[in-house]
Amino acid sequence: MNPDAPPPPSSTARPEANGTESRKAPALLLAEPDEKLAARAMARFAAAGVPVIACHDGAEALLQVGAQHPGAVLLGAPLPVVGAAEVTRLVGRLHPVPVIVGAGPDGAEEATAALAAGAVAYVARPYRTEEILPLLTGLTRGDGSAGMLVVGDIELDPAGFHVHVRGRSLQLPVREFMLLRYLMEHANRLVSRSELTQALWGTDNLESNTLTVHIRRVRNRLREGPGSCCTIDAIRGMGYRLECRSSCHPGSQTRAPGPAPAR
Repeated sequence: MNPDAPPPPSSTARPEANGTESRKAPALLLAEPDEKLAARAMARFAAAGVPVIACHDGAEALLQVGAQHPGAVLLGAPLPVVGAAEVTRLVGRLHPVPVIVGAGPDGAEEATAALAAGAVAYVARPYRTEEILPLLTGLTRGDGSAGMLVVGDIELDPAGFHVHVRGRSLQLPVREFMLLRYLMEHANRLVSRSELTQALWGTDNLESNTLTVHIRRVRNRLREGPGSCCTIDAIRGMGYRLECRSSCHPGSQTRAPGPAPAR
């Protein structure tokens, strides 16, 4: 048996976008037991230009990760044959690649176990591509090795989805993680509300309170414990700005777009 042989079309149909060659590693491997749900998700990812392959159980997911080397893996929970948590553990051990787990109420327990096993994020199932696409951008930017962001006393690892403030770990939901990342990439600069909603939700027509709530949650998390020396300031009628007090240890930003780091 040749592990590099092309997978059966019935389980791994691969949309090609923007002229992507079929031999190119997919950006995403989707392991989704519901074939109709998988087909809908694949169509949406393909429309967004994301190369994706799909399978329908955990055992096949492990085979395809080894054969196809995707940029990220999305596991639907509950996952048959081999569960999401075990797949996450084995992927991390044998073929390290970021794992996202998607679940509804029936898969919440398995998704929680997958997070404990090393999954980097938990998203809703049925899948919302507008939630997952920014996450994939963070995981697979450039050569897949997005650099650490350091602004003031905040350290953010885009690839591993970890945030530390003065050595203290912050557990942030996906959207709040992406919000903090965007503000760090644009530290010391005013970022308008419309820019944030377009970058994180893919639309300018967002309910006005949604962004405010997410900003408040991230701000409160930064204040926990000893608290960060950095703050998210609201500029009335204009937007938000991440700034750090002069007493902060100077931060730097590594291999990330945007302006110079906080002073």
